[in-house]
Amino acid sequence: MQYTLEELLAVEVSRHINDDEMGFVGVGTGGAAFIRAVGIPAVASRLAQLRHAPNYTIMFGPILDPVLDADCIPETNFEPDLIRWPCRSQITVEEALCIFKRGKMGIGFVSGAQVDQWGNFNIVCIGDYAHPKVRLPGPLAQPDHAAHAKRVFAVQKHDRRTFVEQVDYVSAAGNKDRSGLPGGGPAWIFTELAVMDFDPRTGRMRLSSVHPGKTVEQVIERTGFALEIPAEVPLTEPPSAEDLDLIRTRIDPSRKWLNAQITQEPATLEAD
Repeated sequence: MQYTLEELLAVEVSRHINDDEMGFVGVGTGGAAFIRAVGIPAVASRLAQLRHAPNYTIMFGPILDPVLDADCIPETNFEPDLIRWPCRSQITVEEALCIFKRGKMGIGFVSGAQVDQWGNFNIVCIGDYAHPKVRLPGPLAQPDHAAHAKRVFAVQKHDRRTFVEQVDYVSAAGNKDRSGLPGGGPAWIFTELAVMDFDPRTGRMRLSSVHPGKTVEQVIERTGFALEIPAEVPLTEPPSAEDLDLIRTRIDPSRKWLNAQITQEPATLEAD
């Protein structure tokens, strides 16, 4: 059965979501960045609820447990539409971040311009902080995700500019030094090539599977550091017919999430 890269990633992310936990997704911007940071986590969350995790709850910023079926999704991700999104409740940003600090957040979905071998993320600047080559949005809530969430997930573009030996600025702490941080740190990284986790003995990023049609050599070529690679690397399991039917008919038939149609900048990951 044919499927898109976005569908493959949404299904794979959904498999790692547990019942009776909570996930947090930001509101995002547009284009491919929106698909990775918001669209795929949103579809994965609803798919997990329908398939194996009925008690999983998601927060979109201060929007708690919104209805994620297609006919309830806002027309745009502009604030006037978001505040009318059917949901359990809307809370303040401060209250949302308190959920992290109380240790109640299961999954923090993040993304970054850079990620390194320890799972440190950077969305602050490229180059020296005082004289950066590029100034990025700033840390937003990433320090809270990395410090307090039980697990951190990220959907990332896979190239050497993103997967670097060491990030230029740590906006979300990885496994290199977690002194005093109660959360579990980075757990899973999903890209257009592969899925990575982290070796519990070393804390370093480890190849978990490669997608159908991709190779370990391609992953190595497009990673800026030495990944831990087991002797046998399995293929990422493709979506099932039932997964695809739920995504295409119930969750995201208008591709508001997986092609960013909800934003003013629709896109695909294949073209990014």
